[in-house]
Order: sequence, then structure tokens, then C-alpha cells
Amino acid sequence: MNVIPYGRQDITQEDIDAVVSVLKSDYLTQGPNIKEFEDAFASYIGAKYAVAVSNGTAALHLAAMAVDVQPGDKVITTPITFAASANCIKYCGGDVVFADIDPDTFLLDIDKVRVLLETSPKGTYKGIVPVDFAGYPANMEAFRKLADEYNLWIIEDACHAPGAWFTDTKGVKQNCGNGVYSDLAIYSFHPVKHIAAGEGGMITTNNEELYKKLLALRTHGITKTPTEFINPLSVAAGVTGLEEGTFPGWYMEMQSLGYNYRLTDFQAALGLSQLKRADAGLKRRLEIAKTYDEAFIDNSKIKVQGLQLEAGDFEHAYHLYIIKVADRLGLYNYLRTKNIFAQVHYFPTHLMPYYQQFGWKQGDFPMAEAYYSECLSLPMYPTLDHAQQQFVIDQINEFLNL
Repeated sequence: MNVIPYGRQDITQEDIDAVVSVLKSDYLTQGPNIKEFEDAFASYIGAKYAVAVSNGTAALHLAAMAVDVQPGDKVITTPITFAASANCIKYCGGDVVFADIDPDTFLLDIDKVRVLLETSPKGTYKGIVPVDFAGYPANMEAFRKLADEYNLWIIEDACHAPGAWFTDTKGVKQNCGNGVYSDLAIYSFHPVKHIAAGEGGMITTNNEELYKKLLALRTHGITKTPTEFINPLSVAAGVTGLEEGTFPGWYMEMQSLGYNYRLTDFQAALGLSQLKRADAGLKRRLEIAKTYDEAFIDNSKIKVQGLQLEAGDFEHAYHLYIIKVADRLGLYNYLRTKNIFAQVHYFPTHLMPYYQQFGWKQGDFPMAEAYYSECLSLPMYPTLDHAQQQFVIDQINEFLNL
């Protein structure tokens, strides 16, 4: 049996042709594929605006800048996520405050967030970064209601969840990241994600002001749009004889301190090609998840995140399929002997050495730490075939019955 990883990109001939076409064109970066990808992705998610950037971490950083995180601002997030979800706040000088997870969904526990807010003076916290962890949609309507009560912004980390949705109290299906309940949402196009662009990320929003800030921030804080210029003509243009409000074609203004967080045109072409079969990829992920669910539902030694068999008012996007087992290390090592490379997502962020220096310690978040002690991500990607998946299931059952 060949190696079976926990995740794997799927690159087709159509993807290759799309990239080659750009490589033969006049543009390698910031060409027409960028805007086409942004528009198509915004339409797919159901948001008004989308801004393509170099990776998911850049998306988080720019989102934090766009909502104006300042030094000392306190922002709440989950300890069970990739470190970038918290790091984006530190990049801006803010303070990360973790809250524990729900033991069933493995998502940020809104009740724990409420306790933080209720036991602190109003105005202590500035925002929340919920994570649609593994592809399980957070209830953004509930988070929005809580955020509005305390005048907080929301950045939804939807890196794991393109295509996931939940039904709100009005009976409306809300796609993860569509901006109805969050100020901004971010996505990643890392190779093992639903849409692979090598690297790459996207920010979605329904707020035009935030959208315009993001466009400038991803390109050094520079604008080339004449209606946005703020310098007096005589100082800015360096050209006499022009009418008031006109500028030479070369003129641009740096109005804020931004970054070079741009996506290349050939990455956008790859992302756009992959987006065209995103629904098919999600359908296959759901089939794989259902097979795992059916295999494990009656096994008392295995706990899974939000059984898809029981879903009705939401749809999991299954970037990851996570189980919890008592002897996680034993199973992890056993599977590797069978060329099954399961993975662990994630070591609790608050216990990373960097965050421990701020006073976080073992025992702070019992649910997150208990989750970490038992969690294991099984192979989950659209090209995982039935024989491979059955082999994974058989090996897990064999180990647990030893």
C-alpha cells in the first residue's frame, strides 16, 4: 500500500493548463486573473467583496489591521487552531486572550467567551476571532449577537470551511465567511485545503470601507486611484500646468504603512481552476466523512467531531476528519507502520513557548487540553479512494481491538 497522508492536493490537467497559460502571458503577478478569482470566490461564498493575498496568515494580518487593532487591544480567540489565528493580533501589538473550547464541536465555546465579557469592565475587549475549525461552521449569528452587545468586531477564520454553512434563526442558510454576521472572514489556499494555489489566501467582507482599506494594505498602503489622492497637486504631482484635481499617469500615493501581500497571477489562475470543482471536492469530502461516521458510530473507543449523520441545520466542510482516542500516540505510531500518516491538529496555542511568556499555562483550558491529548486527524482529501479509506478504517479497528 502506498503512503496515505492526512491531506493531499489534487492537481488536474485543467489546473496545469491554466497556470501554463498565465506563464505564457504578459502577466505573472497582478494580472487579470486576480480580479477574476476574487469575483468568482466572492460569488461562491456569497460575500460582496473578496481580496486575494499571498497566504492565509497575510489575510489574518491584514484583517486585523483593517479593523484597527492597536497595541494593548484585547482580542478573544480559541487555543485550538493554527497559531496564525492568534498571531495576527500580536503582529498589531494587541493582546491575545484565549477561551476554552466546546468539548463536542471542538470550536471556541461562546459560553466561555460570554463569561470573559461579563466578568470584565465593558470596553475591555475589542474583538473576537472564531475559527470554523476542521470545517465545522461556528454559529456566527450567536457570536454576532454577543459581539454587538459588547461593541466588538468579528474576524471569522474560515480557512478550513469554504462551502460549509449553518442555518440561522430565520431559517436562512448562511455560508461560512459570507459576511452577514462577521466583519471580515479569511481563507487559505495551502495545498491541503479545499482550494489549492500553492500558497494564497482571501479576505471576504460586505463592508466597502474595509474592502478599500484591504486593497491598499496588501500593496504597501499605496493607491493609484486619483479620487483617493490626498496630497495637494503642487506637492504631489511635481508638474505645473495641470488642471486642479488632475495628475500625471505615473503618480501614486502611499497613505498608510502596508505590506507586499499580493497573490501572483498564476496562483490566481490555479485557484480559479480549482474553484470550478470546489463543489465536487466538497461532495467527495462529505462522502468520505459519512463512511468514517458509519464505521465509528457504534465504537465506544472513538469520539468524532459533530457526526455528519446527525447534521441537518449545518454542513461541515471537512478540511479535517478528527477522532479522539485514549491511546492517541499508540494509534498514531501504529498507523505510521502501515504507511498511514495521520496528523495532530493542533497543539494548544496557549501552551506554545511564545504564548507561555504572557502567563498562559497548563490547566488554563481543560477542554482544549483534554481534546489535544486524544485528537487525531485521519486521511481526508477528495482523491482518497474507497480501498484506501477502508484500509485506514481496518487498521484503526485492528489497533483498538488489540
